[in-house]
Amino acid sequence: MTRELKLAQGVQNARCLLLLGDSVTTDHISPAGSIARNSPAARYLATRGLTPREFNSYGSRRGNDAIMSRGTFANIRLVNKMSPTPGPKTTHHPSGDVMDIFDAADRYASENVPLIAVVGKDYGSGSSRDWAAKGPYLLGIKAVIAESFERIHRSNLVGMGIIPLQFLPGENADTVGLNGSETFTINLPEKLNPGDIISVQVDNGKSFQVKVRFDTEVDLTYFRNGGILNYMIRKML
Repeated sequence: MTRELKLAQGVQNARCLLLLGDSVTTDHISPAGSIARNSPAARYLATRGLTPREFNSYGSRRGNDAIMSRGTFANIRLVNKMSPTPGPKTTHHPSGDVMDIFDAADRYASENVPLIAVVGKDYGSGSSRDWAAKGPYLLGIKAVIAESFERIHRSNLVGMGIIPLQFLPGENADTVGLNGSETFTINLPEKLNPGDIISVQVDNGKSFQVKVRFDTEVDLTYFRNGGILNYMIRKML
């Protein structure tokens, strides 16, 4: 981070990492339970000489960001419309390779491609979990476009510097014709206000409008700082 604030940045030519339906809970997002033997987290531990009986759970390793980022969206019940089967998989574009969600995010990061998630109603419902916002941030997700957000989860996303965007009433990924293979550009106006309506440009020539779910000036302050931690550090300086 820099001492001085930079201009608020939008998202240029982002890829969709996840295309999810309604009622995706914090349990779908957050790393939880035992570490599956065929998961990215398990492979990471195995390369460091651990055997499966030593993997333990995500909860026991919650201080390790390398493990927790690999366990984000690793729920076997996750239904990602960009995967042929339920579970923590997605399709990398433009290659068309189906891979673990973390591995796809890692590949996009190596290609300097920012990411978004497109989701349905009540995104982030369930009990509030800090890793439900930290995990997507570490995967490189810059914005989430939802039909609606659970109140506290929306606030937590803002606290990590992630842009919460909401489809206009009556619209969703299906009605605007999204399948997850597109690239997305989100330009934020220089004088951004809470609740502004902006356009999302899609590479196929389409565009659709969304509401920016920065609901207060405090939300905007956190976002402009890149998240609440950066804001606090700058305030202390």
